[in-house]
Amino acid sequence: MTFELKGNFFDNQFFQPPITGPDSVEKWISRTCPADTDTTLWKCPIYNGHTEHVIQSSLEGFSTWRKTPLEKRVQCLKRYQEQLVTKKEEIAKAISLEMGKPYWEALTEAGALIAKIDVTINDSLPRITSKVFNEIMPSTNGYIHYKPIGPCFIIGPFNFPCHLANGQITSALIAGNSIIFKPSEKTCYSAQLMFECMANAGFPKGVINLIQGNGDTARRILKSRDIKAVFFTGSKDIGKGILKQTHQDLGKLVSLELGGKNPAIVHKDVNMNYVLNELIKGAFLTTGQRCTSTAIVPIHRSICDEFVTKFHDLSKKIIVDHPIDHEQVPFMGPLVDQQALDTYILYVGMAKREGLTEIMRGKQLEKKYKGHYVTPSIHVAPKWDNSSHFLTSEIFGPNCTFVPYDEIDEAIEIANSTEYGLAASIFTKDHSIYQECLRDLDHGYVNLNRSTVGASSKLPFGGVKNSGNYHPAAVTTIDSCVYQQASLEILKEDEVDLTSIVGLSK
Repeated sequence: MTFELKGNFFDNQFFQPPITGPDSVEKWISRTCPADTDTTLWKCPIYNGHTEHVIQSSLEGFSTWRKTPLEKRVQCLKRYQEQLVTKKEEIAKAISLEMGKPYWEALTEAGALIAKIDVTINDSLPRITSKVFNEIMPSTNGYIHYKPIGPCFIIGPFNFPCHLANGQITSALIAGNSIIFKPSEKTCYSAQLMFECMANAGFPKGVINLIQGNGDTARRILKSRDIKAVFFTGSKDIGKGILKQTHQDLGKLVSLELGGKNPAIVHKDVNMNYVLNELIKGAFLTTGQRCTSTAIVPIHRSICDEFVTKFHDLSKKIIVDHPIDHEQVPFMGPLVDQQALDTYILYVGMAKREGLTEIMRGKQLEKKYKGHYVTPSIHVAPKWDNSSHFLTSEIFGPNCTFVPYDEIDEAIEIANSTEYGLAASIFTKDHSIYQECLRDLDHGYVNLNRSTVGASSKLPFGGVKNSGNYHPAAVTTIDSCVYQQASLEILKEDEVDLTSIVGLSK
C-alpha cells in the first residue's frame, strides 16, 4: 500500500518540491509500516526551498486573519469539523498503519479531532474574552483585551500525530493567529489527511500552512523572527534544543509538552480488580508510547506480591498484533520503529543488570507480518535507587516497574524522585491520603482511582520539572496563543484648570 504525499501547503495550495534541477530534493525519508516492515507506505522528500515561502504565507495570512471577525473564524472551524467527520475512518486507518496503534484506538483519536472543535469554541474561547472593570479609577473603566500573538509554528509528535497538534492548531486559529504545522516525519500522511480537512474548510489565503520534513526543516523555521509562538510535543532533549535555539528571541513564546516517568501509587486498601483494570491500560495502551503512560508503581508492601502476580497473569493475556489485519482485536500494536524497539530491548537488559527482579521479560515477537512487535515487561525493584538509569529514564515502551513502600510519605518520595512531573495517580479509599498526595506530588495532574492516561481536554494538560515549561495544553493552550493588552478609558471629560498643575510656573 502506498500513500500519496502532496508536498507542502502554502498560499492556499499544495506544492511538490522540484525533483530535478539545481534546487531539487536532496534526500528522501522512506516510511515503512511498523506492523509490516515489508510494506513501504510513502517516501517524503526533504526539501527546504519552501521554508521562506511558508513563513511569508503565514505572515500574509496573519495580517488577514487577525482582522477577521470572531464569528467567521468560528464558522471556518465548524466547516473544518464537518470535513473531519467525512474523513474519520480514513484518518484512523492512516494512523494505525503509520505509527502502529490498533485501529479501535486510532478511531478514538480521529473522533477526538471532531470533539476538540467544540471544546475549543465552548471552553477555550471564553478564556480570552475581553474583560471590563467598571470605575477602576474615577470616571475611568479598565479593560483587558487578548490579542493574537502572530504566526504559530506547531511541531507534532508521532504517538498522537493528529490529536495533539489539532488542539494547538484550533486554539491558535480561533485566537486569530495563522499557523505552520510540521508533523512528525514518521506520520506525514495521517497529518496530511487532517490538514486536507482544514484546506477544504475555506480559511483565507495564508492562514493555514503545512511543511513536511525533518529536524533540520524545523530548525530553519524556528530561526525566523517572524514566528511568534512555537508549540512542541515530544522528547525532553529536543524540547531543550528548541529552548536553546530560541532563548534570545524575546518575541517568541515557546510552549513545550514533554515526557514523563509517571507514577501510580497503589495503597493497601484498594479493590485489586479495579486497579488491575486501570493499571493495565495506564501502562500498556499505545504500547507504552504515551507521555502519560504509567511507568512506576509504588505499591504497599503488604499487597505487593499478590498484586504483581495478578498483574502478570493479566499482562500475559494481552493480544499483540497487526493494528488492522488480525484475527483477534489486539490490545497492543507494534512499537513505532526499529530504533524504538532497540531502545526498549536495551532497557529491559539494563533492568536485569541493575538487579531488578524480572517478572515478565520484554522481548520481540514474531507475528504473521514482520514488524516491531514486543511483549510487555514487568519488573520489581527492592527499593528506589536514584542512581538507577533504568528506574529514572523514560523508556517509551510497554514497561511497568513496581517498588514496595511501607508509609505513604515514602510512596510520595518515590513518585517525586525522577526528573519528570507530568502525570500521577493514587489508588486508595482513604481520601485524606489522596489529599496528602495532591498536596505533595510534583506533577501537572494527579488522579484519584484513575489511571495516568486519558486526560480531559476540558482541563489543563502539562507537567513540571522536565515534563514541560509551564504552558499547559488542552483547554489552556489558548492562553499561549495571545498576549494581554490593557487599556484605560475615560468615561467623561471634566473641566480642567490648567493653573492647578503642580510644578508649572505661574
